[in-house]
Amino acid sequence: MVYSTNPNFQFITEEEPEPQTLEPSKQRLIVSIDRSGRAGKQVTLVKGFVGTQEDLAALGKQLKVKCGVGGTAKDGEITIQGDLRDKVTELLKGMGYNAKRGN
Repeated sequence: MVYSTNPNFQFITEEEPEPQTLEPSKQRLIVSIDRSGRAGKQVTLVKGFVGTQEDLAALGKQLKVKCGVGGTAKDGEITIQGDLRDKVTELLKGMGYNAKRGN
């Protein structure tokens, strides 16, 4: 960042455009389990979503409601509490996503 004494100076930032959401059949989602940094508790991670943050949050909300558990959706990942890899994979396939069970 450069500071200017010019009173007419306008700071312009280059923002990366948010990617457009791909249709479900073109998404390649990996459903895996993770324990690191969570005090030994298991969470199900859904990685590989390409799209807007709003669409990611909507998909995360659908999965949380259908599984009856909590979780979050941020940074291109959906986190679901508990080991629900099989259930989440089947739900995603039922919605038309190309989902694959990871580890």
